[in-house]
Amino acid sequence: MEKKTVFGIGLAVGLFVGMALMIATHFVLLPIRSNMLWGEVLSPEAKIMQIYSILERHSIVPFEKDVLLDNMYRGLLEGVGDPYTYYFNREALELFFERTEGTYAGIGMLVTMEPDDHFITVVNIFAGSPAEAAGLLPGDRIAEVDGADMRGKRTDEVTSLVRGIPGTYVTVGVVRGDSPEILRFGILRQQINVPTVHQQMLPGGIGHIRIESFDRVTCAQFSEAYILLRSQGMQGLIIDMRNNPGGLLETVVNIGNLILPQGVILYSENVQGERIAYESERDNRIDMPLVLLVNGGSASASEVLTGAVRDHGVGTVVGQQTFGKGVVQSLFMLGDGSAIKATIARYYTPSGISIHGEGITPDIIVEVDRETARMAQRLDYEDDIQLQRAVEVIREKF
Repeated sequence: MEKKTVFGIGLAVGLFVGMALMIATHFVLLPIRSNMLWGEVLSPEAKIMQIYSILERHSIVPFEKDVLLDNMYRGLLEGVGDPYTYYFNREALELFFERTEGTYAGIGMLVTMEPDDHFITVVNIFAGSPAEAAGLLPGDRIAEVDGADMRGKRTDEVTSLVRGIPGTYVTVGVVRGDSPEILRFGILRQQINVPTVHQQMLPGGIGHIRIESFDRVTCAQFSEAYILLRSQGMQGLIIDMRNNPGGLLETVVNIGNLILPQGVILYSENVQGERIAYESERDNRIDMPLVLLVNGGSASASEVLTGAVRDHGVGTVVGQQTFGKGVVQSLFMLGDGSAIKATIARYYTPSGISIHGEGITPDIIVEVDRETARMAQRLDYEDDIQLQRAVEVIREKF
């Protein structure tokens, strides 16, 4: 009987303690659960510090603080949902400045992001470059750099890895055509002086100037080519901007000053509705037949010049629908030497047309398949039906 009494008391005490623990647990967990459901008001700074503190104390995956923060800044700007708004750390910013100046250490190619599959794709290979010697081709899609997966990466991320110290090697893996196989090329980096302009005299006194990008050196190179061809008796001019992804607005405005009548080359409009007009300072209207040759790889600054030439009625546009990038980016420096590039305005042709997302439809459409379009800069004249049609248009104007 005594054992039963002790057992009964023990059972009652156990039940009481258990109920007390359940009640205590309920009231301890309830505020935490409530916070999880409803949240507290945290500043972004406090939330970032909380996350970093948790990772620092508990993560078994090693990480570098600087890499973590760089990715956070990039992610913040990706939240804008604009492919042209992004973050440059100091190293990436230095490479960006090198590229726009027209000299850098790399392998000698131009790339762009394909909008349909988000591959960084080669659009041009510089003549005599390490990339040409290795066997890279326009249209190659960059899948790897030094073994790291590049699919889904931004253009600046890929190019910053391809570039580096002259005399060092980089291994670039590409996907070519419809084959899933990755072709890998070991390429020696060299100092690259970007040849952004090429010229030749075609039969019949027709000058052909190809502009590959609008870098800081491009206007001087274009002016030199233009003067040279005129001295050789040029009677008509084809400006070829196929697969030209754009570049500096200042550069294309300066080139416009060489061939356009006095007046507006383009104007931009910002979020406040303020307009800035970029004008040709004097009447330098070209005094000979002019054709602009474009395709789906002609973007941004290429479209600025195309729209201005068309609106001023000084030339004919031949080729395929242009890319359709009609927005302006500006670089904003941050206090630690990094920067962000943000889209700050739309641009409009002189007649007020916005081509963003639409592109420019040529006056004379000459369709070619995608692979031929990518190889435009490397085609022989006999195989280049778009250039042949441009020549015909010039001759009709004589």
